[in-house]
Amino acid sequence: MNPNKKLVIISKEKIFNKNNCSYCDNIDMKSIPEGLYKNFDVTIIAVKSTSYKFYKINIEKIKTASHIFSFLFKIFKTFKHKEVNYLLVSITPYTLFAYLLLFIFRKKIFVYLRSNGYEEYRTILGFIGPFIYHIMYTLVTFKSDIITCQERLVKKKSYNLVFPSEIDINWIKNKTKPSLSRAKLLYVGRLKVEKGIFSLLEIFDKITTDVELTILGKKENIKINNKKINLIGFENNVQEIIKIYDNHNITILPSFTEAHPKVVDESLARMRPVIIFEEIGHIIQDRYGIFISRRDAKSLLEVIGFILSNYSSILVKMEKNQLPTKQKFISEITQILV
Repeated sequence: MNPNKKLVIISKEKIFNKNNCSYCDNIDMKSIPEGLYKNFDVTIIAVKSTSYKFYKINIEKIKTASHIFSFLFKIFKTFKHKEVNYLLVSITPYTLFAYLLLFIFRKKIFVYLRSNGYEEYRTILGFIGPFIYHIMYTLVTFKSDIITCQERLVKKKSYNLVFPSEIDINWIKNKTKPSLSRAKLLYVGRLKVEKGIFSLLEIFDKITTDVELTILGKKENIKINNKKINLIGFENNVQEIIKIYDNHNITILPSFTEAHPKVVDESLARMRPVIIFEEIGHIIQDRYGIFISRRDAKSLLEVIGFILSNYSSILVKMEKNQLPTKQKFISEITQILV
């Protein structure tokens, strides 16, 4: 860590504090600050949570706020330091107000766009959602340096492109071949509307063939009565997550909107093909092993059948993938912020 280079990371993510330790649910809120800590004096300003989170954040300076005024005041208190860079993670009402405060005081601002806010707000709020997000986007990006993981997220010509990843040596060693006796699908992610998981559950209710689905994610208030579906809850141990990937033969990502989902690269690193739906076909890029299905049972079963019947030849093509790594991602974002 170089104490002369100060970086304040500002996020709407919720952080739980207990016994002088801080925890979050979003892996980005852990991996990005910890990765940048080697080159910056990092401070995190986020929102206080009263419920337990799963990932422990190994950063000393973490400030959480219970409301927007406290949130902004904590940012204001950092102004006593000179030569500070500010990194806003995603565009939300909280980071919008943070940007306005930083802009008024002429601070150096970076904004990291990691998802398509237009599509997310449409999914959550309907037709008015993209309009609301556009106002926030226009303001926050006015005098900010943009960092993004997907060109589609940016409406300006000037931006910095990075490739988020959690892949390290653990993900690419000791690969195993799965059983193909039946389709064993794995979904890794949050149980949120925009993630398409409820749409996938409806599809599985119409499937009568021998297909299993395992959901790896934080258990919410959700009832699943389908015997083909297994909800195993959250897991934060990398080795255990890798074992779960290895125990399945196909990963499925049913999201309505995505930019650069890390779960896809993780699955490809473990040599497991991935099924997505048409809405996020743009994420394939130049990677092998990703297949598109329509959002219905008939099409999904056809794609599953094709993958299982051609598994060996698909794996040969997947060997050509050049996947991003965590080390390279942190290096990219560090160079931008220096």
